[in-house]
Amino acid sequence: MGGPVIKEISFKLNGRPVSCPVDTRLTLLDLLRDSFRLKSPKRGCDETVCGACAVLVDGRGICSCTMLAVEVEGSEVVTLEGLGSEEEPNPLQRAFVELDALQCGFCTPGQIIGATSFLLSLGEEEVSEEEVREAMSGNLCRCGCYDNIIKAVIRTAEVVRRGEWKLR
Repeated sequence: MGGPVIKEISFKLNGRPVSCPVDTRLTLLDLLRDSFRLKSPKRGCDETVCGACAVLVDGRGICSCTMLAVEVEGSEVVTLEGLGSEEEPNPLQRAFVELDALQCGFCTPGQIIGATSFLLSLGEEEVSEEEVREAMSGNLCRCGCYDNIIKAVIRTAEVVRRGEWKLR
C-alpha cells in the first residue's frame, strides 16, 4: 500500500501552456481551483448533475468534478476566465448581462461554458428553443433564470451564424 502517485502533466490552460505535478487521484476541478486559483468552475454536486464545474476540454464541455486532472495531459482546457473579461466580454457573456440571464451568479460560469460547448457544435443552421433547452439541460440554475438563459444562447447563436463572432 504505497502513497500517492504523482505524475507531471502538461496542457494548455486558457491559452497558456502549463505543467505541474499532480496526484493521480486529483480531480480537474480541484487542480483548477486549488493549484491555479481559478474561481469560475464551482463545486456543486460532485456528481456531474449540476454543471457548476463545467469547463471546455478540447472544445467540449465536461464536468470537471469527476474528471481526473491527469486526463487533460496534452489537452486544451478553457474556463470562463479564458473566454472573455469584464472589460472585454464576448458576445455570449454580453447577452447574459443584457438579457438578465443570471441572478445569484453561482451557475453562470457553468451555463456560459455549456452554452459555448453547444455553440461550438453548431454549423450554419438556426437553432430552436427546444434544441437549446436540450443542450443546456445539464446545467442547473437555483434561481430559475432558464428563460433568459435560453434567450441569451439563441441571440448568440444568431451572432455566430451571421459570422459576427468566431468561437475559435
